[in-house]
Amino acid sequence: MRRIGHTIEAHATIGSTNDRARALLSATDADGRVVVADEQTAGRGRRGRSWLSPPGLNLMVSVALRPKLAAREAWQLGLASALAVANACSSVALVSLKWPNDLVSADGAKVGGLLIETLFSGERMTGAVVGVGINVNWARGDMPPEIAADATSLSDLAGVPVDRVALLRNLLESIEAEISAIETGESPLDRYRAACTTLGELVTVATPDGSLLGRAVDLDATGALIVEAHDGRHVVASGEVVQVRRQVSA
Repeated sequence: MRRIGHTIEAHATIGSTNDRARALLSATDADGRVVVADEQTAGRGRRGRSWLSPPGLNLMVSVALRPKLAAREAWQLGLASALAVANACSSVALVSLKWPNDLVSADGAKVGGLLIETLFSGERMTGAVVGVGINVNWARGDMPPEIAADATSLSDLAGVPVDRVALLRNLLESIEAEISAIETGESPLDRYRAACTTLGELVTVATPDGSLLGRAVDLDATGALIVEAHDGRHVVASGEVVQVRRQVSA
């Protein structure tokens, strides 16, 4: 039996798919249950931001999980989930990953992102919610100017409308494969490193301690971003790349 998506709740409108999936974690068959919505009225992204999306155009989905991972391995969930989203979307258009878990086009425009929430008891991970938001058929020309400046959609990249149901099916299959891999001891780090176009670029990173400017040179053994700044190397375990200054060949 399929693990991810054995039960799928589809909502025309919901406050937050992540909140609903988190509530489902109390169910005996919680692992792999999926919540998808045409519209969210209280959707949220990383760093407390809201997730704006018109109804019926994009993909907003959350997966309730009980990963078989120790707390010290929790970092793998984010990298594996980001790889799953990139893999699913790559069947439609050319995309890559911006650290830690944004999906971007070749020119760096945001296509989607993830919000991962985890629960722990001592050294055990007792539950997790993987929330995914993807701009699917929202034309860049229809986006508000403040969003369109830095965003795009799969349909714009592909040049044709995208089947959201087929994309959801590919996404759930990819998440199942990636979660199974990390649970059996296969690290996602090398594959994530290869898919992450942040590496090698000059970046501005928002961290809990403030803004950091430097070159993203690598990831450490736990997926944290290593940034070479004017005062030395910094290891950023929690933060967000808010600006990338891409190097242009002469």
